[in-house]
Amino acid sequence: MQLAAARPFAVIDDVRHWLACDPGHDRLRAVLGKALARAGRPGSDAVATGRAAPARIYDYFLGGKDNYAVDRDAAREILAAVPAAADAARANRAFVRRAVRYMAGEGGIGQFLDVGAGLPTRGNVHEIARAERPGARVVYVDNDPVVLTHGRAILEDSAHVAVVSGDLRDPDAIWRRRRLRELIDPAEPVGVLLCGVLHFLSDAEDPFALVERLTAGLPPGSLVAVTHAWFGDLEPGAADRALAVYRRSTAEVRPRTPDEIARFLTGFAPVEPGLVAVTDWRPDTATDRVGCVLGAVGRRV
Repeated sequence: MQLAAARPFAVIDDVRHWLACDPGHDRLRAVLGKALARAGRPGSDAVATGRAAPARIYDYFLGGKDNYAVDRDAAREILAAVPAAADAARANRAFVRRAVRYMAGEGGIGQFLDVGAGLPTRGNVHEIARAERPGARVVYVDNDPVVLTHGRAILEDSAHVAVVSGDLRDPDAIWRRRRLRELIDPAEPVGVLLCGVLHFLSDAEDPFALVERLTAGLPPGSLVAVTHAWFGDLEPGAADRALAVYRRSTAEVRPRTPDEIARFLTGFAPVEPGLVAVTDWRPDTATDRVGCVLGAVGRRV
């Protein structure tokens, strides 16, 4: 099903939204045109089926413009159930910035692998890393065609930054990517980011084994950052309504308990303060606690 046939008025809404955000039209022609061309191929993109995508819902929560009407509708539904959802997304992103700053600075990391990177936003990983450590190299990995299109148009730098197609469900394929092998030296410590991605893996997919496979070859000194949805602070009805929206999207959410989330860092020594609400992990300034996303950084010893 082609995009126009599936949601003609939504397409008009999307184009108007992008034009309003980008009066110069250059980025619209360069990026949106490619994304819509992909969406015209049956099965090539979630937009073609009129389904929201988590990466674009997240972009909306962050105040971004790389989203469609179907994503905005889903995001508003989630916000109606969980008003703190946008705050949680921003808190998650702030954690990523602090974790990368720690890795590149105190952690001494000069190469990064961001799996489930999502759409480009202010304070991208390579910008934070290179502010601390000039020459730092970053490989972004995602499986969403629109994310890949935007990332390659905006982020890719042949010397230091690459955007590659990959899925955490196949860790070995990620490490086989030619561009990754050109930028990442597996003999040197690597900073791996698994932020906001693990809760999209079901129990049946054995996410703990997938993370173990992804990180098995990391040398001592490597650091892994994890963030994950935890709905322990939410009213059950609110959590159920939010989860129902994701079930209609391209990826369901599986929230986990703190003990389950900690298992993702098996084999890594926790960096203080350990697994906490993302707002409580080495905050730059005092901020309101957002408890529905937990985060931690672990070091391979």
